[in-house]
Amino acid sequence: ETHSSAPFGMCGSGLRSFCVAGMNAAVRATVRVGLYTGAKVFFVHEGYQGLVDGGDNIRPASWESVSMMLQLGGTVIGSARCQDFRTKEGRTKAACNLVKLGITNLCVIGGDGSLTGANQFRSEWGELLADLVKAGKITVDEAKRSSHLNIVGMVGSIDNDFCGTDMTIGTDSALHRIIEVVDAITTTAQSHQRTFILEVMGRHCGYLALVTALACGADWVFIPEMPPEEHWEEHLCRRLMETRGRGSRLNVIIVAEGAMDRHGKPISSDMVKNLVSKKLGYDTRATILGHVQRGGTPSAFDRILGSRMGVEAVMALLEATPDTPACVVSLSGNMAVRLPLMECVQVTKDVTKAMAEGRFDDAIKLRGKSFENNWSTYRLLAHVHPPEAKSNINIAILNVGAPCAGMNAAVRAAVRIGITQGHHMLAVHDGFEGLACGLVEPLTWASVGGWTGKGGSHLGTKRTLPANLIEEISLSIAKFNIHALIIIGGFEAFVGGLELVTGREKYEELCIPLVVIPATVSNNVPGSDFSIGADTALNTITMTCDRIKQSAAGTKRRVFIVETMGGYCGYLATMAGLSSGADAAYIFEDSFNIHDLEINVEHLVEKMKTTVKRGLILRNEKCNANYTTDFIFNLYSEEGKGVFDCRKNVLGHMQQGGTPSPFDRNFGTKMGAKSVLWLTEKLKECYRHGRIFANTPDSACVLGMRKRALVFQPLAELKEETDFEHRIPKTQWWLKLRPILKILAKYKINLDTSEKASLEHIIKKKGLV
Repeated sequence: ETHSSAPFGMCGSGLRSFCVAGMNAAVRATVRVGLYTGAKVFFVHEGYQGLVDGGDNIRPASWESVSMMLQLGGTVIGSARCQDFRTKEGRTKAACNLVKLGITNLCVIGGDGSLTGANQFRSEWGELLADLVKAGKITVDEAKRSSHLNIVGMVGSIDNDFCGTDMTIGTDSALHRIIEVVDAITTTAQSHQRTFILEVMGRHCGYLALVTALACGADWVFIPEMPPEEHWEEHLCRRLMETRGRGSRLNVIIVAEGAMDRHGKPISSDMVKNLVSKKLGYDTRATILGHVQRGGTPSAFDRILGSRMGVEAVMALLEATPDTPACVVSLSGNMAVRLPLMECVQVTKDVTKAMAEGRFDDAIKLRGKSFENNWSTYRLLAHVHPPEAKSNINIAILNVGAPCAGMNAAVRAAVRIGITQGHHMLAVHDGFEGLACGLVEPLTWASVGGWTGKGGSHLGTKRTLPANLIEEISLSIAKFNIHALIIIGGFEAFVGGLELVTGREKYEELCIPLVVIPATVSNNVPGSDFSIGADTALNTITMTCDRIKQSAAGTKRRVFIVETMGGYCGYLATMAGLSSGADAAYIFEDSFNIHDLEINVEHLVEKMKTTVKRGLILRNEKCNANYTTDFIFNLYSEEGKGVFDCRKNVLGHMQQGGTPSPFDRNFGTKMGAKSVLWLTEKLKECYRHGRIFANTPDSACVLGMRKRALVFQPLAELKEETDFEHRIPKTQWWLKLRPILKILAKYKINLDTSEKASLEHIIKKKGLV
C-alpha cells in the first residue's frame, strides 16, 4: 500500500464559473482515496478564487465530510469566476497559500479554461516561489519542501468539448435532462401535429445536440462542426414534408447553441421556427432549454465516471515526478486513461481553428472517434431517400429473452437502415417461438416511428430456445424467404444463435448470416462489455437507492438490504454499489463466506459510531444459494441489535421497465445500424449461384462493445469464453472496479488489485495534428 505524506488540494473549476452534475462523486472519491493512501486532503472552496484568497477557503477534508453527496448536483465545494488568478499577482498569492499548508499536489475539476490555468500555474511554480522568498513571504526551507507542484485534471463540462475524452463529467446527466424534456414535448407535439425546435447548450461543440438528435430520432440537427450545405432552407422544408408524407404526426429539429451556416452566420431556434411556419404553414414551437441542462441529480454513469476519475487522479498524483507532464484523467470506451493536459488543450483549439477555416470534416475527426460515429449514424438515419431499386433481400428481426429498455431503438435503427439499403425488413413477434409459428410481418419506415424512446419490446419477446423448434423454424425461414437474421436479446439470444448454427449441419435453410445484439439488464452476454438496457436498469436502481438512503438518513441507525437483478452476473449490484455509495455489494463472481459477512456487520457497527448513521448493502439475486436476502437480513438484524435496525427491499421487475436512458437509446441505435450494414456485406460474400449460403463461423456473430470499439465476433469463438452453467462470460472487465467500491466504503484493502492507467498521447492517436 502506498502511504503518502504529501498533502493535496481539491479544487473545483475556476476561470469560468460553472458546475456540473457528477463533480461531487469525483470530489468524494478523491478525498476518500487520498485519505486511504495516508495523504492529507484539503478542500479548496470557490475554485481558484479560494486558492487566491486562502484562509478559511482551504480547509482539511475528512471521510465523513464527503458523505451523502453522491446524489447532489453541482459541486458542494463551490465554484467561482476568478479574474485574480489570471494575473501573476493572484497566482503568487495562491502559491503562497499552498506553500504555507505544505500542499504540493493539486487536483482540478473543470473545463479547458480551468485546466489551462492550472498548467500555467504549474509551469510558473519555481518562479513564483523565488518571488515569494525574495519578498520574504516564505522561507528558503519552505520553498525547498514545496519545490515542485503536481497537477492532475478531471474534465467537468456538460459540453463534452474536451478532446481526448469520450465523455466529460456532467455530459450524461445533461443528456438525461434534455431527453426528459424531449419526451414530454413529443407527446404534446404528436397530439397537435406540431413541429418542435429545441435549442440545447454546448457552446461551440455539437455533442449534446447530436446525441439528442440520435436519441429522439430528430428530423434535422444543426451543429457547429458541420454547418448545413448552401440552400439548406429548401432542403429542410422538403425533409419535413417527406416525414409528414410518411405518416408522421410531428417533426423535431435540434439546434446547438453554437450552430452557424457555412459563412459563420449564427442559426438560432427562432430563425428556424420562422422559416418553417412561413414556408410550410406548420404549427411550430421553439423551446430553449437553458440552464435546466446543468442541474438535477447526476446520472449513474456520471457518478461512476466521477468516482473512477477521482481514484485515477489520486494515483496519477502519487506517481507523478517533476518530469511527468500535467495530465488529465479520462475515459476512453470503458477504460480509464491518462492524457497529457496540454496536448488535449491543443487538439481542442485545433477543432475551433478547423471550424473557422471551413475544414468541417477535419473538425469532426478531431472531436474523436465517438463523435465521428455519432455523426455517421445520424447521417445514415436522417439524410435519406429510400432507394427506388430494391435488393430482394429479406432481413428478419426478433427479440429474445426478457424485455429491456433500448430494444425498440435497436429495432428502429435496423429497420430504417435496412430500408435505405433497399432490403425488405420483417418483424418476428414473440422470439424463436414466433418464428416457428410464422408470426412474421413486414415492417415499414413509418411503423417504427417514435420507437427510440419507448421501453420494453414492441415486437414481443420470449425466453424459448430454438433447439426443439429447429424444423419449424427452418420451414418458416423458407416460407418467408428470410435471407438474414438479427437476434436482439440477452443470454438466450446468444445460446439461441449457437443452436441455430448447430442446426446448419442438418437444415440448409439455417445457412444464412445472423447477428446477435446483446440487450439485457443483466449485462451477461459474452462478447460485449455492455448490453443495451443495463444503463437504464442501473439508473433505476441508483435512483431507488437514493430514496432509500434518504429515508435511512432521517431515521438514523438504519441499514437497508437491497436485492438487485442480474441472474448470476454481479454487474448491476457492483455498479449500483459504486453509484449509490453502498457499504457492500454481494455477488456470485466474488465469493464470500460467513467470516466476510461478520466483517461487514462489524464494519457497520463501527460506522454507526460516526456521524454517518446509516448503511446500504446490495445483494445480487443469485450471489449465493444459502446466504439469501432473508438470511443476510436476519443476520444483520440479530448482530446489529441495539446498534442499528434493518429493512430489506427486493427491487424486482421495475429494473426491466421505464423509458430508455440516453445511453441505451444511442447505443441501441448504433448497434441496430451497424448490424444491418454488416449483414449487407456478409450477404454479398455468401451469394453463390443465385442463392445465399452461409455456413462459416464468421457468418454468425455477436456485435459487441469491446474496450473502445464495436466489434463482430463469431459465436463459435465466444463459446470458449462462456460459463454456460451460470450464464456469464468467464472474464468480466468491471470486476476490477470492485476494489474501488471497498475503498470508498472505508475497507482496508490493497489498491494494487484495481485498474491501472498509463499515460497515452492524444496527438499521435488523432493523426491529424
